[in-house]
Amino acid sequence: MAFIFFFLLYISTIINISSSQSTVCRTFCGDIRIHYPLSIDDGCGSSYYRNMLLCTNSSILHFRTPSGSYPVSSIDYTDPHLVITDPSMWSCANPSDTNFAATPFSLDTSKRFSLSTRNEYLFFNCDKNSVLIEPKPAYCDRFPDRCGSACDSSGYLCRNLPGCPSALLENNVSCCTYYPKASESLRLMLKHCESYTGVYWRTIGTTVPPYDQEPEYGIRIDFEIPVTTRCLECEDNRKGGGVCGFDTESRDFLCLCKDGNMTTFCSDADQSKHGTSSTVIAGTVVFSVAGAVGIGALVWFVRKLKSNKVVTCGVQSNENRYF
Repeated sequence: MAFIFFFLLYISTIINISSSQSTVCRTFCGDIRIHYPLSIDDGCGSSYYRNMLLCTNSSILHFRTPSGSYPVSSIDYTDPHLVITDPSMWSCANPSDTNFAATPFSLDTSKRFSLSTRNEYLFFNCDKNSVLIEPKPAYCDRFPDRCGSACDSSGYLCRNLPGCPSALLENNVSCCTYYPKASESLRLMLKHCESYTGVYWRTIGTTVPPYDQEPEYGIRIDFEIPVTTRCLECEDNRKGGGVCGFDTESRDFLCLCKDGNMTTFCSDADQSKHGTSSTVIAGTVVFSVAGAVGIGALVWFVRKLKSNKVVTCGVQSNENRYF
């Protein structure tokens, strides 16, 4: 009976390990590449960005924030940033339509994301009695701290909207540019303006500054790439070329390998053989084979001890055995 019990425990352990290690970190959502530190699978990438990205229908990538979920149009890992679009923002498709409720965009400050300084925000048809609207002096571009918090009515983008430069003039829509320093200031602006849109300056790299950038609709969000020795070793092709990840319960670092094992790095055969890091991915509970072997050894020791004991009362039978 003991042998059958531990044999079944061993088989169930192998099945659990195989199923937990079958989890693969997806590297694309549609045509957008997913790479460390970001991920769309729990347990992959850096724990700092856990559950921030969502891939729907295997093709549409969304970025989660306290204000909602926004489509991601691109991700750059060389100059770490992603660009999101907000369907509630004003667009060239309906230049005269400013009478709809736009949801103010906000970021989770506890995450390692930040709004890029390359963003500009355009506000349309603002109430002049509630919003200070005036042209800013030219030196404000170089010394923004010397300027006030007025919404700039002479902003370059108001006169040169990407894709439809004359749309505002043709539809009699007023415009001013303002960079909110906090989510609350954006909410206050939208209380007194009919709509807004976000434009960021995209680097095209074909000319010299400042002509190496062009405006494009969207909001640029910068992120950090945490670089650790463990992750560099894990991704080293000479050591097996694994994927950096983490334990979903403890958030401890894990190196996720192609064949399913999770070690310090993928060519660490000794760790893989002994299963020192057969850890949980996506909440799957895995029993350790070493633990089963240890229990079996304990049972063998107890039985050996029992068999060597001198029987002084009664006869040792099936009824009074431990197993």
